[in-house]
Amino acid sequence: MTKQYISMENLRFLLYEVHTIQDLLTYKRFEHIGGIEEINGLIHSAKAIADKELFPFFRAMDENPVVYRDGKIRSHPQLKNVFKAVADAGWFSSISALEHGGMQLPFMLYSAAHLIFEAANSSAQGYVGVSTGALELIETFGSKELHEAYLPNMFAGKWQGTMALTEPQAGSSLSDITTSATPTDSGYYEIVGQKIFISGGEHEACENFVHLTLARIKGAPAGTKGISLFVVPKFIQHSGELLDNHVVCAGDFQKLGQRGYATAHLIFGERGVTKGFLVGEANKGLSYMFLMMNSARIAVGQTAAAVASAAYYASLFYANERPQGRHIADKDLSKEQILIINHADVRRMLLMQKSFVEGSLSLVNECLKYFDLEKVTTGEEKEKMYLLLEILTPIVKTYPSEAGIVSVSNALQVLGGYGFTMDFDLQQYYRDIRIMSIYEGTSGIQALDLLGRKVPMQNGKAFQLLLAEMRQTVVTATAYPELISYSELLASAIQLYETTVHHLLQFAKKGEVEKYLADASLFMELSGIVTMAWQWLKQAIVAQMALHSGDTEKQSQAFYESKIETMRFFFKYELPKNSAISHTLMNLEMVTIKKEQEVLM
Repeated sequence: MTKQYISMENLRFLLYEVHTIQDLLTYKRFEHIGGIEEINGLIHSAKAIADKELFPFFRAMDENPVVYRDGKIRSHPQLKNVFKAVADAGWFSSISALEHGGMQLPFMLYSAAHLIFEAANSSAQGYVGVSTGALELIETFGSKELHEAYLPNMFAGKWQGTMALTEPQAGSSLSDITTSATPTDSGYYEIVGQKIFISGGEHEACENFVHLTLARIKGAPAGTKGISLFVVPKFIQHSGELLDNHVVCAGDFQKLGQRGYATAHLIFGERGVTKGFLVGEANKGLSYMFLMMNSARIAVGQTAAAVASAAYYASLFYANERPQGRHIADKDLSKEQILIINHADVRRMLLMQKSFVEGSLSLVNECLKYFDLEKVTTGEEKEKMYLLLEILTPIVKTYPSEAGIVSVSNALQVLGGYGFTMDFDLQQYYRDIRIMSIYEGTSGIQALDLLGRKVPMQNGKAFQLLLAEMRQTVVTATAYPELISYSELLASAIQLYETTVHHLLQFAKKGEVEKYLADASLFMELSGIVTMAWQWLKQAIVAQMALHSGDTEKQSQAFYESKIETMRFFFKYELPKNSAISHTLMNLEMVTIKKEQEVLM
């Protein structure tokens, strides 16, 4: 089994050369960070944790998955070591404010560490990621009392944070949640209801679980306007003891992949009073959640790219070790078989993976930088960062997830029949990545968000800002003769993309909403392809600049040349798909809208 699951060279290239994380250190919020050397130290410490505590247990957590037994979820014993290592290194508190005992790192740097964790073992990292997200909600919107009661133990990795949103009867429709919260005179609410698919909802590595729970206060408005956010702990700390809060774990969902990651079914208030503590103001729970949703959706896209990265290196290792057949132009059987990496179709599958993984990671870092800049800028610049992040978030969640599935499928295909066996890791990566297009809102929901909300946002301002960023990259690329033809291809793709949007908007303007959104998923696919081409041209510009100047101190000449070659692959094999998708989107036939005569029989 290969020991490589991620390219640290590519990570440094994206952080320092393409998306210049060092620029963030000029802002007051991050001026306490010592510079690139400190950033490098933090990233390498994360890699050391992943190499020792996560990657060696990747297979074991799948083969010995979490299991519900005797009313509790039993987890792999290594999970305790993961929590301790991550907590000792400060990663649970890494994005928290200095005044709360955190490290106040850029989200871009925090995510670089988590990318490494995700590629090493996405099941184990899931616990860390969801706990940090819950912690961030308490810190951002919670009272001083909630801070004091929960942050220290969550920072220390002793208590697991979770997000308790989904209910059996509601699914993704949060308007229909029925979990209730009844106020009392004692400063808490009585919580009654059920939550399903609660990632990290119970296991043996932590002594307590802090569920950030959406519930409806009695008498609150119907729909999303009446939803509040509560801290609902499994145990309540009182006089140094942990007292039962009657949060019952009713089971664990056994899954296709990420089998080492617990997914609990929780019941509140059935066996006694379950106390919940209001976070922020009543009836603002969903708005609080959505403020955190951008980071959660970026994280899913990043995790998909991380899993695809690990699969890519596993298949690349195999292709460099496996001899089979002879060169297609030489059938001399007296000669030894050649390594399969020499076969053109195998190279195509490897380049496809490389283009999907490294393109996706570039888009992730683009969004992460907007996320950080939105926090530290003001005025028009702040609004620009906000709008760019808003329109790119559904794309960065969806493209890596959907393309990642294709990427890992091709990684498995490189191994042929062996890829389908349990002897190799590819089958696990294939199972693990499948959930990414479902987490934090399915691809279909993301597509509706993109076309239904983000494209028309502020009369199309977010969309126009995105096109302007892409066109600026096109202009920059024309400075390099080797990139002019590719800049022209991207310019044409951007124009067709804009034309397609104008065509679709005519339905929205006429109030024909169903026609406007019927093919939102195809529009998402188009958006992903054009956005990836933009990211690849950005990377190619940096690589070409280094090759022109002869400055290969940061990376080798071969590294930069591989970037150019992978960009060429994407523009030849993937970008042309935009024309067919645009043609379909502008076809006036409406086939999927239900008619009087049912065709699905």
